[in-house]
Amino acid sequence: MAATVISKPSSAGYSDHVGSAARILRDGGVVVLPTETVYGAAACLDRPDALARLRDACTPPDTRALVIHLPRSDKAAEFTGPLSRYAMRAIRKLWPGPVGLVFDVPGDVRQAVAAKYRIEPGEVFNGGQVTIRCPDHPLATDVLLAVDSPVVMRRASGPESPGRQGERIDPTWIENADLILDDGPTRFSRPSTIIRITGDGYELVRQGVYDHRIIDRLMKTTILFVCSGNTCRSPMAEAITRAMLASRLAVTEIELEKKGLAVVSAGVFANPGAKAAQPAIEAVREFGGDLSRHRSRQLLPELINQADVIYTMSSGHARVILAMAPSAASKITGLDPDGDIEDPIGGDLSLYQSLARQMKGLIEKRLTEREIP
Repeated sequence: MAATVISKPSSAGYSDHVGSAARILRDGGVVVLPTETVYGAAACLDRPDALARLRDACTPPDTRALVIHLPRSDKAAEFTGPLSRYAMRAIRKLWPGPVGLVFDVPGDVRQAVAAKYRIEPGEVFNGGQVTIRCPDHPLATDVLLAVDSPVVMRRASGPESPGRQGERIDPTWIENADLILDDGPTRFSRPSTIIRITGDGYELVRQGVYDHRIIDRLMKTTILFVCSGNTCRSPMAEAITRAMLASRLAVTEIELEKKGLAVVSAGVFANPGAKAAQPAIEAVREFGGDLSRHRSRQLLPELINQADVIYTMSSGHARVILAMAPSAASKITGLDPDGDIEDPIGGDLSLYQSLARQMKGLIEKRLTEREIP
């Protein structure tokens, strides 16, 4: 029997459509769902008959391990075991989104998953590895949340041809699924990028929506310090932080970005291109900081959006940032949570040195709170 097709389920009756899809999956059926990349044929992991249908719908049967799809990133550890700091950063930076992550999984974790869901390990584990996706599509996410059970998917979009993006639904699944939620062309109409997490790095398994350059940029942790003119306080904090992180990681400051760390500063009223104040240059030397080449930078929305955490020198700076980018609220923290850090402009070297020592202590606390690096 051909699948029931619901077109544009994001319109009227949305909740009913989501509920129907979740119910079919829980009952052991197969549902075709849209993601931001391609359509996927979905089944619950604990329904062996549904898993067999995902395999056997293809000719010849597709025996490759299925890809786990999660509604939230915090559910990954059940299938991976303990995660490295780099793996957790990859999850935080890349999910939800068009990236599948491949993890090496200890044998005891694979056995525990197989026993819990009464499956053969090969259903989801390719040897000692598992591939997991957290799609960035509201309909897929809502269905996965409503199911409240692990869901696996196999690609259900049609084949691509030269000069044309893939057809939305492969006819195979019109005959072999129970329900199809047809939400129109997907956002990217391309397969997801697949990367394998390898200790403190990654390797590209399959280029899809993202290439190496985009992954590298997304994986970077950017720390932004903000003051007024970007010639005293924020560049001092930047220089001290860069020196501190380089020392912790036993690398040069130039090599920090290879470790996925970027430290920058800007001023809400900066005159671009100005040098750091001379006392600031001298004060940070005590802590290995170098501001000799610093040039001031004006704070722009693009820089706010790139930052993972923004440390401000005053509550006034925080208000300016919020006016420029209201969505950045969760990223903004005062470097000193107990009050503003006063501008030392016009002060003597001893004032700058005292400020540098104060900043060092504050920065150490803030980085510890954020588990950076």
